[in-house]
Amino acid sequence: MAGRSRTIILALTAIVLLVVAGGLYAWSPEKPPAVLAGAVTIGGPFKLTTQDGKPLSDADLKGKPFAVFFGFTHCPEVCPTTLWEMTEALKTLGPDADRLKVLFISVDPTRDTPEFLARYLQSFDKRIVGLTGTEAEIDAVGKSYRAYWEKIPLDGGDYTMNHTASIFLMDAKGQFAGTISYGEAMDMRLGKLRKLIAGGAVS
Repeated sequence: MAGRSRTIILALTAIVLLVVAGGLYAWSPEKPPAVLAGAVTIGGPFKLTTQDGKPLSDADLKGKPFAVFFGFTHCPEVCPTTLWEMTEALKTLGPDADRLKVLFISVDPTRDTPEFLARYLQSFDKRIVGLTGTEAEIDAVGKSYRAYWEKIPLDGGDYTMNHTASIFLMDAKGQFAGTISYGEAMDMRLGKLRKLIAGGAVS
């Protein structure tokens, strides 16, 4: 019996090691996936519409690091807080902030038209770019970034959205460099953004 138990334990251990080596990742609504073996790609090609009604694609961002946040204009807390914190961070970064793009991608394209996004973003740093598109376009971008959201019905026929609250940090080559968590301290946020702008790895 002891020999058989040991064999079972060794087999289970081997399976676990194979799963980890296979590049599976952990995922939750509140944060992006934690890449275990470097096999998961975050980010990819996209083409959406800005709050000014102009097209913007990943090709337009080549050569400049950027930050991506998924949210919606009717968000009661997470989105305005995150956009305000990024506004303060850009202000603190000074001239270096011009070397960084900040993208706010709506997960509610039905309500978040370019015109509505433009009015909403007037309350934040003018360098923050709002993006929307068709549901298919938004879904494709969300999948490439491993972002999560779902529509939650409310009384009276209205609805809200649950969504990933982290900011995705992408380097000048469009490669995933790290994240900023919701509510992360400003000094840590600034440190990550400075590293991203300088072209270094973001821990």
